Amino acid sequence: MRTIEEQLAELEEQGLGRRLRMVSGPQGARVLLDGKPVLLLCSNNYLGLADHPRVRAAAADAAMRWGVGAGASRLVSGTMTIHRRLEERLAAFHGSEGCVLFGSGYLANMGVIGALAGQGDTVFSDERNHASIIDGCRLSRAEVVVYRHCDVEHLRWLLDHHGARGWGRAGRAGDPGEGGGRLIVTDSMFSMDGDVAPLEEIVELANEFGARLVVDEAHAVGAFGSDGRGAVAQAGLTGEVDVVVGTLGKALASYGAYACADREMIRFLINTARSLIFSTAPPPPAVAGALAALELLQERPHRVRRLASNARVLRRALATEGFPVPEGESHIVALIVGEEHGAMSLCQEAIERGVFAQAIRPPAVPAGTARLRLTVMASHTAAELNRAAVVLANAARRVGLDPASIGPPLPPPSPSSVEQELVAMAGAEPEVRAFAALGAGPEGSMPFDLEREPERPLSRPFFFDEEAPQAVPVQQGQESPVAVFDLERETSVRAA
Repeated sequence: MRTIEEQLAELEEQGLGRRLRMVSGPQGARVLLDGKPVLLLCSNNYLGLADHPRVRAAAADAAMRWGVGAGASRLVSGTMTIHRRLEERLAAFHGSEGCVLFGSGYLANMGVIGALAGQGDTVFSDERNHASIIDGCRLSRAEVVVYRHCDVEHLRWLLDHHGARGWGRAGRAGDPGEGGGRLIVTDSMFSMDGDVAPLEEIVELANEFGARLVVDEAHAVGAFGSDGRGAVAQAGLTGEVDVVVGTLGKALASYGAYACADREMIRFLINTARSLIFSTAPPPPAVAGALAALELLQERPHRVRRLASNARVLRRALATEGFPVPEGESHIVALIVGEEHGAMSLCQEAIERGVFAQAIRPPAVPAGTARLRLTVMASHTAAELNRAAVVLANAARRVGLDPASIGPPLPPPSPSSVEQELVAMAGAEPEVRAFAALGAGPEGSMPFDLEREPERPLSRPFFFDEEAPQAVPVQQGQESPVAVFDLERETSVRAA
């Protein structure tokens, strides 16, 4: 067995070493990173609500009324009034009959998948699903079949050749089920690429093949769709998905997660989801903060529109600087460098020039696709985003990279010889078979996203790029570079 020192040295040699970066102060568009002022471009605080006065006040008030911790699991004495209140609001928000809170998104996916699939069942999972989905599939003891990213034809073929037609372990609503069923699991918006799953087609396949469907809306809730209700609602599929999983730790500015479904399904999860049964309930301050953030989202949906506008601004600015970034409104932008050391060098050079965009490397993304994952917030200004694109381009050239070579994710490969691939894998272990179908071993590309939590605006300048011009022209359709998003008054105002 290798020593810990040997394994750490190997990680460093491969460009996979990691360390914790220290952010001082609250979440915001600009923060102090290891004591250095930077623009934050890798936070999941998409709506800029983590530091909103109402959210902070709600959390503080909850701590005084209900205490800091819940003290027990949900099924013992940990369920409090504030938990039920948020569950009711989330159920109404998603147009579902019920909702149940979990301690985190990881716990939610592990609990939901483990409850709905077990030995004798088959789970079909997108190859770029979050690690919590992947681990939930593994721990369920079901056969795991991985389909190519967003490839509905590949999924159809696999559904036709794996598992028995039926509802699996959970049965239909109220029925116990006898195993042997199918479960499809997918992210709605993928955390590392920012693309959206073809949910309409997946719902059709689930209905056609008698499979249950779980959709994780972690990166879409509060950030996608005109009202922030996520990709399922945007596709007009409310009520068509068996379980919608969401998080409180991104656009809803807090910590925790939830599952929305019909009443019978929620009752079933409460009785069978091990990560719910055996975990302490979410702390009241976090629940109250998320409730306040949800109320702000519903009262003032212009933040969602602002987020989409900012995404367009950044994408156009990056394209102007030579990065091959397509236009769009996805608030997640992947600048794929490829090699791990190169991504780390670009990350560090950008930090030195005042922009923090974390380098994401395997196993968070497939080998050979190390990248800077840029995430926009509603609290960024157009001037900041235009400036950030200039800084990133100059940083790339400084470390010997051509911006034109730092591209977006490649489109999914078209299915080819799928039948031959699976026939060749006959007799392999279920999990090995699933990943081998994608050209990788069981320890291959198994994505998860690194949650780097950032902070609040500073009163002093934060860019130090001596090569960057002092003014960035505004392109047609962009907001003025001097537009400021006022968090207190919820309005765009002119800088004095």
